[in-house]
Amino acid sequence: MARKKAEEQGEPTFEQRLARLEKIVTRLESAEVGLDESLKLYAEGAALIKECRKTLTEAEKRIATLTEDAAGRLATEPFEAEEGQASGKVEGQK
Repeated sequence: MARKKAEEQGEPTFEQRLARLEKIVTRLESAEVGLDESLKLYAEGAALIKECRKTLTEAEKRIATLTEDAAGRLATEPFEAEEGQASGKVEGQK
């Protein structure tokens, strides 16, 4: 749904931003670009990272954790990530 909304507004999707970021990293790692272009690519990459983080934060807010109460009934709770948790792993995952 968010992807469709972004595409309708002419904005790149999360996946498109991530793909562009990967291309930027590849170009910067190749050492085939000059200093001026490297700085432009770095600035573009930083902006893409900011937008990707914003998208991920918004998605995280929409996630609900499914829990079971003492009576065995299922309920949802808002997702609350632990502070400093950046790995994206869910508790109990390997």
